[in-house]
Amino acid sequence: MRVETSAGISAATNKSESGLTPTRRQNVGLPQKMGGFSTLVQALDYAARGITGFNFYTPRGALGDVLPYWELRELAIETGKKLVNCGLKRGERVAVVAETGREFMAVFFGCQYAGLVPCPMPYSMHIGGRQAYVERIAGMLKSAGASAAISSTELLESIKPAAQLAGVSLIVTHEELSGIPSHGARLEPFGPDDVAYIQYSSGSTSHPKGVLITQKSICANTTGTLRHGLKVRQDDRAFSWLPLYHDMGLVGFCLSPLMGQVTVDYLATTSFARRPGLWLKIMSDNQCTATYAPSFGYDLAARRINGGARDLDLSQLRCAGIGGDMVRPDVLEMFAERLAPAGFDATAFVPSYGMAEATLGITFSDLETPYRVDVIDRAKTKLLGRAVPASKEIAGNPEESRSFVVCGRPMPEHTVKVCNDSGIELKEREIGHILVQGPSIMAGYFDNHDATAAVMKADGFMDTGDLGYWLDGEIVITGRAKDMILHNGRNVWPQDIEWAAEKVETLRDGDVAAFGMDAGDSSETVVVLAHCRVKGDEEVETLRRDISAVVYRACGIECQVVLIPPRSLPFTSSGKLSRAGAKQRYQAGEYAEISRPQSAVA
Repeated sequence: MRVETSAGISAATNKSESGLTPTRRQNVGLPQKMGGFSTLVQALDYAARGITGFNFYTPRGALGDVLPYWELRELAIETGKKLVNCGLKRGERVAVVAETGREFMAVFFGCQYAGLVPCPMPYSMHIGGRQAYVERIAGMLKSAGASAAISSTELLESIKPAAQLAGVSLIVTHEELSGIPSHGARLEPFGPDDVAYIQYSSGSTSHPKGVLITQKSICANTTGTLRHGLKVRQDDRAFSWLPLYHDMGLVGFCLSPLMGQVTVDYLATTSFARRPGLWLKIMSDNQCTATYAPSFGYDLAARRINGGARDLDLSQLRCAGIGGDMVRPDVLEMFAERLAPAGFDATAFVPSYGMAEATLGITFSDLETPYRVDVIDRAKTKLLGRAVPASKEIAGNPEESRSFVVCGRPMPEHTVKVCNDSGIELKEREIGHILVQGPSIMAGYFDNHDATAAVMKADGFMDTGDLGYWLDGEIVITGRAKDMILHNGRNVWPQDIEWAAEKVETLRDGDVAAFGMDAGDSSETVVVLAHCRVKGDEEVETLRRDISAVVYRACGIECQVVLIPPRSLPFTSSGKLSRAGAKQRYQAGEYAEISRPQSAVA
């Protein structure tokens, strides 16, 4: 029998080496529902009536596992019973390492059926090694008041000491969990008024804040995303390499597709990092229509394609979402140019704005329209505190102008406002603090009243911590308020410094971190940390001078350049540069600074 696959060809030509066939791109005989459910359990119960689902690809790009929604439901119910038989009580928190695969899916949704609160944990150790990872996980376990920790056997040696530090006694591997009997357990699924899960934001460190997401919040956000943000269609097929412990991966490309019965193809984040081109190849093979990534993902993939774009077909990709960090127009331009031979249409780009505290999406750009870039006059903007459009004479000069990608309009039922320090709403192009209100907003930070009170206002609005301005009813994000540098009486965006420095030869995207250090006179000394790959005294000093010069030309700032070994800068779970982390490490003297040549010092 001929079976339709994602590419619309016979299954025989699209099987993995193990003979697996990916789930279909759309159901037959089951009407598509764009969200509108009251719980995650209700959504999975409905999706399980069809034949769509999740597909997991190996590091070599082969289909390694297939998990239709009907099978996920059966697996989740069975897993939920096993969790109950572990002695866990309704409402208790279950920490689970969110590796991309059926094991995580089984535990996450098993918790929903059992009335347990899943807390996805990162699996990547990042910079700092095993001990830093152990301390980070211990902080999350303690913050969540977790009753159990579940992980793969491979990570057990790191999870055990973390659990011990946090006082968690029940530590179970997926293999051990599978051996626990399920008979006799009574399931009490979460209801519409219950919690859904705890999400740790990408900036969570040794003192993490767990974002408490309710069933109502996740259902509202996914429904808005499906119906309005991405306008999902029956024949859509999604692709994701995003980590499932991050809101963009979990909500955007696990829970939202399930709420819309959409098939998703997955590549583990670690596999993408090793071979970014697999992202594009699998999307081409499967004719995927929707994907998402931060700027650095598009940058990596475009640089690694090495002229192979003509062998790809991305003509079906109608939604290439971008978010998770400041959207870089230069990256979008490069990706569109290099992937044009593959049939990629730049109108597929969907710049957006969101955060874990709002479940995920807040604003989306209009689909199937060219993304907008607002070019402003640097000097006038800093002088007047409003985004002044750049004249034609300076618009092409990065030293005098700055380009911002416009991130779209708020979803229905959500209100966004831009206010000054006194809480007064600002007019168009006036830069201020971004506040959000709506059904997707978190219930608060779990068991952390002070942190919740710091961002939630009496009128129900939440302070996002971001700065931005309105432009024709769309929001423009200019950066994080806490990252802003005060230098000689003027505010300086750290991204301006970093992006300018990264244009220096040998430096790449993500190689530079800029922050201010208190100079004791209501101003700050600007420190620029940069990865150094060159060797030899002369080459090192040349790099230092070049960075100083380009920062001065672009921003009019004399900075202190500190060269550090490659891969030294800290990044969040979503791949965003952690300036706060970089500053903290610098202040603690943790960086092995590449010293100036003695001749230069003399």
